[in-house]
Amino acid sequence: MVISFENRTVHGVIEQLAADRGDKPFLSFKDQTFSYSELNDEAGKVAAGLQGLGIVKNDKVAIMMSNRPEFLFSWFGTSKVGAVEVPVNTAHKGALLSYMINMSDSVVLILEADFVDQIREILPDLRKLKHIILLGDDELSDDRMVSFGDFMDNDRDYRPCHILPSDPCAMMFTSGTTGPSKGAVVPHNYQLVMAEIICGMAEYSEEDCLYNALPLFHGNAQTLSTMPALISGARMVLAKRFSASQFWDDIRRHNCTEFNYIGGILAILLKAEPKDDDADNPLRVMVGAGANKEIFTAFEDRFNVQLVEGYGMSEIGTPLNTSPGDRRPGSCGTLNPGYQIMLIDDQGQEVGPHTPGELLIRPLVPHSMMLEYYNMPEKTVEAWQDLWFHTGDYLQHDEEGYYYFVDRKKDALRRRGENISSFEVEQGVNSHAAVLESAAVAVKSDLGEDEVMICVALKPGQKLAAKDLITHCEKLMAYFMVPRYVRFMDQLPKTPTERVQKYRLRDEGVTPDTFDRERKLS
Repeated sequence: MVISFENRTVHGVIEQLAADRGDKPFLSFKDQTFSYSELNDEAGKVAAGLQGLGIVKNDKVAIMMSNRPEFLFSWFGTSKVGAVEVPVNTAHKGALLSYMINMSDSVVLILEADFVDQIREILPDLRKLKHIILLGDDELSDDRMVSFGDFMDNDRDYRPCHILPSDPCAMMFTSGTTGPSKGAVVPHNYQLVMAEIICGMAEYSEEDCLYNALPLFHGNAQTLSTMPALISGARMVLAKRFSASQFWDDIRRHNCTEFNYIGGILAILLKAEPKDDDADNPLRVMVGAGANKEIFTAFEDRFNVQLVEGYGMSEIGTPLNTSPGDRRPGSCGTLNPGYQIMLIDDQGQEVGPHTPGELLIRPLVPHSMMLEYYNMPEKTVEAWQDLWFHTGDYLQHDEEGYYYFVDRKKDALRRRGENISSFEVEQGVNSHAAVLESAAVAVKSDLGEDEVMICVALKPGQKLAAKDLITHCEKLMAYFMVPRYVRFMDQLPKTPTERVQKYRLRDEGVTPDTFDRERKLS
């Protein structure tokens, strides 16, 4: 799809597609199907409804919904009037939820009834909120409330306003793995550039069908899944949520050819009981990040699908990526020509090949990275030291320009004078047959530096003694990497996008049920 400059906005893409492709199907959700024109028409009703409430360009519109077509209508309709979409994590509640809605200066909340109780608890704190549009049968005793049905009861007659590719279109909250979320404000062109990069990585065409099971309030489901499906003219199947037991049935039933994965999804799918028809599926390619060499190879061999990976974050997009014709297992790829990057040590000096350094980045394409952290000027300035965006991630590269993720800067450990990658510790622990997933975090030592604690969730029905896990680690790791502490948990604390919240594990520290290897052996 060739997108004219004036259409390099989220709603501009929808409008161009509605004109070009009309009644061709785009979206499938359960037993519903929506064409490009129907998607645009429903978004037009949202736009007219918002203007009817007095919403103008740059107003903030929060959306708190699960995966459903109305989320897309609300997102695209918000774009049509130049307002800024604020997708809200549906798992949040209490002080953090009110913080996100208030900090974003949202004046409208489009709310699914399933989450009414979470909002009811904090209604007195939402003083900036002028309107609550409620989708569903629940009740909310508040004079700001209007039903979604009444809100959408219009003829789509809204007044277009002048919106530039450089104008803000969304406030994407950071995942909150290292602390409270920040609101990264991104412009329209950011979402288009990211979609184009993903289309190149996955080699999309209108013959493809993308399976989107990640939460729509997250940038991946929006920018790296929905937008690429749109600009390539492909179909998209929207699932309520990711389900390992339902995944392959959905893929086969809808003839899906592409899926974006995050977190531990590959490992979870791999640890399911093998079936004779595992390789008999229509998936052509899966796009994601973080697969080690063993998982990468095992997954491709078992399921007959190509994995292409990249490196990115909400603030910067995807500056490093692979493609079907240029892949190296374990690598997040080579530099996209739209960016400049540099790896530096703690003194700000650039490092050479095979030496970990913090990734710094700046764009060469206008309006292709975030504009700011909203209402956090000090955090924005801190991130953009020396006119480079500091990612807070350690990477390294080889002589041929392939980059490899090492660790989050805040997750790095130092023990016995050695630097330790939590990522590599987790890889070793996860290779045990009984382990579903794990997270390595630092515990402060009485001797200074860190001790290594591993928090472990086991596969259903599995049992594992801490001492046996330690023995497993000793066979695979350098002595200084072997965890001192082992904590078994029913499940690891995560964001709804399946990212482990390590700051919570660090805050909890050594709990009474934590195994201490040194104490047990003394």
